[in-house]
Amino acid sequence: MNVIAIANQKGGVAKTTTAVNLGTALELSGKKVLLIDLDPQANMSSYLGFEDDDKETMSDLVMTAANNFTMGAQKRDMPVVGECIRHSEVNKVHYIPADIGLAYADACMMQAATRESVLKFILSDETVREYDYVIIDCLPSLGILLINALAAADGVIIPVQTQKFALDGLDMLGEIYNQVKSTINSKLDIIGVLPTMADNTNISRSIIEKLTERYGGKMFDTHIHKSVEAANSSERRKSLCLNKTKLGEEYRTLAVEVERRCKT
Repeated sequence: MNVIAIANQKGGVAKTTTAVNLGTALELSGKKVLLIDLDPQANMSSYLGFEDDDKETMSDLVMTAANNFTMGAQKRDMPVVGECIRHSEVNKVHYIPADIGLAYADACMMQAATRESVLKFILSDETVREYDYVIIDCLPSLGILLINALAAADGVIIPVQTQKFALDGLDMLGEIYNQVKSTINSKLDIIGVLPTMADNTNISRSIIEKLTERYGGKMFDTHIHKSVEAANSSERRKSLCLNKTKLGEEYRTLAVEVERRCKT
């Protein structure tokens, strides 16, 4: 099982689009994929067609596990992880949705004795371990939820919008990454830095050059280009990879790169 966190503290860099379409591309290549929505905004859940039902969500899993790690707290029965998993018939992938309740997880997790390991504990479930890839759509924040994602992951993919101010915040994300790698999860690696919303402007080319100078071989060969297809795909709740689109082909190519890098 390969656990991949899609992370960048900046919003609007195509984290959710990348998580969904990479997941679908890997599924179409014959892999078994589970997507995890770790953002209280629940954009990924919406993209995958989630509608409120009576089943428990990522919020229930996180908050119950955190409570059970808290000294002196009355222990509660964990939701059955397998029963929290939904299947997107359209997009072919399995996923655990989020909801606004996840916004309260930070406070609950901060009380836990092993607050950095809550998500890792959840993903250790036998049902989860049946998947080839678990892809976590992280929230745009540097808080405890991101630390949990990095602590549970084998690697991280960093989408970077190739527009003005795109590099802002990458140093802080790097500090969190280094901290987690040195103290919690020594196997954590940067799978790759992914330029997104690329176009033919000078600023876009300049950002890609600066990223290449900084990250070298960690840069993906695949670049995701700017297109209205992405927004249309989200509104239709249908992955770009299911149609013959330019962006869909880019994400299928990215999936090949990710598989290769995860094997080395």
